Amino acid sequence: MVLKQTLIAIDTLDSAFVTGKNVKELFTQFPNVDVTVTTVTGEKGSTDFIKIVIPGSNGKLNGGNTPTFGIIGRLGGIGARPSRIGLVSDADGAVAAVASALKLAEMQTKGDTLQGDVIVTTHICPDAPTRPHEPVDFMDSPVDILTMNQYEVVPEMDALLSIDTTKGNRVINHKGIAISPTVKEGYILRISDDLLRIMEMTTGKFAVTFPITTQDITPYGNDLYHINSILQPAVATDAPVVGLAITAQSVVPGCGTGASHETDIADAVRFAVEVAKESTNGTCQLYSQDEFERITELYGSMKMLQTMGKKASHQ
Repeated sequence: MVLKQTLIAIDTLDSAFVTGKNVKELFTQFPNVDVTVTTVTGEKGSTDFIKIVIPGSNGKLNGGNTPTFGIIGRLGGIGARPSRIGLVSDADGAVAAVASALKLAEMQTKGDTLQGDVIVTTHICPDAPTRPHEPVDFMDSPVDILTMNQYEVVPEMDALLSIDTTKGNRVINHKGIAISPTVKEGYILRISDDLLRIMEMTTGKFAVTFPITTQDITPYGNDLYHINSILQPAVATDAPVVGLAITAQSVVPGCGTGASHETDIADAVRFAVEVAKESTNGTCQLYSQDEFERITELYGSMKMLQTMGKKASHQ
């Protein structure tokens, strides 16, 4: 059960006064869990980046060789105060990330420790700005995307799940959660069969996926349309990245309040925890290494898509 952790996370973050320190305090009862809070100030305000490390029994932190799994809660901000009162839809990624870390930490106290380390990152900003976007306004962030990736994409992560509210579009018309194809080094790869299996197991429903385009996996700031920032971590790592979208049947703005659904976030948390379990014990692969080696042998590197492009590189 993860609904308890989801409700705790929502209750903690749904405040005009919440800081990273408040989130850190949720983990004081778990001595093996390390939580780091870093306040970063940008042109539009400040935010608290949070890094939560849950060590595995055979993880790298304990001298083992089991891969490290990363969970990133992607968002612009958890609130848009003073223009909007309350928790915004965009906060779901942060809520899911914090709840996932709480569940994994509590599991350890009950004797269920994953083999590999899990690193959870997100950021807390209750008063982020908004910005225009089609078809509905997006949440903006106090800091730019490069800064977000710097603090949220940790080099030790061998595979990443990026959780983000993805409701402000007409591409997805399903309420719940959906996953993207795997993105690695500029390639959009086929959707992982293991992830489809885990999604069907954890939701009890048919798996739901969503399409992404080449534009979506390029860095923000290149004047190209992006569905949202769910796959921005893929520009900052060579590890495989999968987007886990919390979705709606209708078009919901990221700055909308009263639009967070506890059970949908809990579905994302349940999925993330199970993927973390299986990725660190070797029963879940986000991509086929053989297929990736073959496609790069045939067509070469696509890492250019992780940069600002040729024009930027010549400036």
